Amino acid sequence: MQRNAALELLLDSTDVIAFFDDDYVPSAYCLQGIEDFFRRHPAVVAVNGLLLADGINTAGIPYEEAISLVDAHDKNGRPDARVICSLDGLYGCNMVYRSAAIGAERFDENLPLYAWQEDIDFAARVGRQGALALTTAFAGVHQGVKAARLAGVRLGYSQIVNPVYLMRKGTLSVKAGIQLIARNLVMNHARAFKPEPWIDRRGRCKGNWIGLLDLLIGRDHPKRILSIRQ
Repeated sequence: MQRNAALELLLDSTDVIAFFDDDYVPSAYCLQGIEDFFRRHPAVVAVNGLLLADGINTAGIPYEEAISLVDAHDKNGRPDARVICSLDGLYGCNMVYRSAAIGAERFDENLPLYAWQEDIDFAARVGRQGALALTTAFAGVHQGVKAARLAGVRLGYSQIVNPVYLMRKGTLSVKAGIQLIARNLVMNHARAFKPEPWIDRRGRCKGNWIGLLDLLIGRDHPKRILSIRQ
């Protein structure tokens, strides 16, 4: 897994490690803000920054628009490095960790391909070393580019099976896991007959039902998506 390979290379040589998606556009003050934040807040082991906009649930945000949003934000100067609130998990598009808190933890390679919810799992494990937080220290725009994302059937399967896997691991609460599964089931089926152009809702519905069946017969595992046809 790419993120684990990066950790092996970087953990012994840097105090802080940031994971930014390739469609995340950061503020010009991002690196300064991260450095300032971790110096001021020693009890916090990992953070998300402010999202000025997120295109994950839309057709996506064009790069030029993302740049304009970030530039407008940066006109106010470097923001204060304060904590907005504590978090139970982190959003993977812009998460930053103290290297010392990561230690021997690695991203779970039982979550293949798009590795849906790996950010929540990893943050929960590192979060045992200290606080997780949302901060004003840095900001950016997540474009939510749709190219190269996991196809519908496989993602639908992961929407059922991955939360169950994490509940069993103890990195996702039963309440949060059930809510996550229910929300995706309802959304996929409610929109299956008039789906968004950028989402394969019918494929996700099919994957949801394959996942539910696998749960019933005890065959569920995140790696099963590797053998599921689209």
